[in-house]
Formats: sequence, structure tokens, C-alpha cells
Amino acid sequence: MTNITAALVKELREKTGVGMLACKKALTESTGNVEQAIEILRKRGEAKASEKNSRSTNEGIIAIKNKVIIKLLCETDFVAKNEKFIAFGQALADKANQDGEKAAYDFFESQKSDQIQAIGENINLVDVKIIEGGDMVSGYVHSNKKLGCIVSLDGGTEEQAKDVAMHAVAMNPEVCNPEDVSSELIEKEKEIYQEQLKKEGKPEQIMEKIIDGKIKKFCAERALTSQPFVKDPSVTVAKYLGNAKLINFIRMSI
Repeated sequence: MTNITAALVKELREKTGVGMLACKKALTESTGNVEQAIEILRKRGEAKASEKNSRSTNEGIIAIKNKVIIKLLCETDFVAKNEKFIAFGQALADKANQDGEKAAYDFFESQKSDQIQAIGENINLVDVKIIEGGDMVSGYVHSNKKLGCIVSLDGGTEEQAKDVAMHAVAMNPEVCNPEDVSSELIEKEKEIYQEQLKKEGKPEQIMEKIIDGKIKKFCAERALTSQPFVKDPSVTVAKYLGNAKLINFIRMSI
């Protein structure tokens, strides 16, 4: 019996994009001849995964697990709703949570060809993030699985962290706090406001005060903690959190 080495299986897998088990079976049938194994796979219609690798992936899902959030893409919304695809996304989030970001990417690469074979579309793991800081972490994924967020707090409850994550999914903040808005962005806005006020004929002596007010509002609208809380717009997210402090958030979308 021909010894089918791991190196031989890897070579065939790289040439065809077909899963390891199918490659090993084809090599066994061809007594180790790679070219014959490729023909066997083509006749079975299995050597198609490599053709799909170049196809664009614009649909997909967001999955979370504890401090991890991932983005897994596919070609169509139909596959994005497929239970096996969703389960694979969750398995990747679980792997990152257990063993780290690199382990998740390695696991994805080891499974990619088999998954492409199973679902019939190209897939890509495009983002894996692990949130840092805080002693309370929770997250929220929208029902369509195309929007998700994880939040870390100092203090507070799991419910508060999840509520803030839900808020971030809905309102798409750019930073945690108003003071986190970049100085470059603020300067650009100031220039725009100055030109607008000049055209309106505002006196120079009041322009600075007006611009300061506009900048304050501009920063508040982009910061998670100063946005009106979606569940109760009469309070800001910061007031909803009370003594708890927002440390970080990571939002992803398809």
C-alpha cells in the first residue's frame, strides 16, 4: 500500500482547494499520483473550492463569545442565513475566546476548503477582535446577525453592558467619550464652521463662541457615553451607567 504522507495531502489540497479527507481518499485511489488524484476530484465535482476562492464575499455574519467578536463573510445572504455557516462562525468565535486570535485564523484556514465544499460559496474570516480592559464584558448581535458589538465596563452589571452594546449597534458611535474625538477631525470641522459663519455674515466677536458650541455638539453626537440612551432618551448612556465606567467597545457590521 502506498504511503500517503501529510505533505502529499497538503500539496493536493493547495492545488485543488478540496478538504483533507477528500484529498487523502483521492490520493489513495491514485496510489499517490497527484495529477491522477486531481482528475479523480474533478470527475467527482469536488475540485471546485479553489475556483471559488477568488469570488467576492460581501455578505456574512457577526458572532460573539465573551470578549471576542468576529466577522465571517460569504457570497450571498442565503448562505449567511444557513445554519451550518452560522454554526461555523460561532465555532470561530469560541476558538478565539479559548485560544486567541491567531488560533481562530489558523482554525479557519484548516476548515476553509471543507466549508466551501459544504456550502458551495467562498468564505473569508476578515476580522477577529478581543476587547481589553474592564471587569464586566457583554455583547449584543442584532437578529439579522449583520451588526454586533461587545462592551467592557469597570463596575456595572452584565445587563448594563449588553444594553450599551445594543445602543452602540443602533446608534453607531465613533468613540467612547467626547474628549476621544481626534483633534484633526475637530480642526476640520472648525474650518467648515468658520466658512459657513462667514457666508452668513456673523460678526467675528461671536464666531468663536458659536463654533465652540457646534464643536461640543459635534463631539457629543459621536461619543457613546454622551449619546441619548436608546432605551430612555431622557438620559445619556453615561447617566444610565451610573457609577459604572465605559472602558471600551468594539462594533462590527456587514
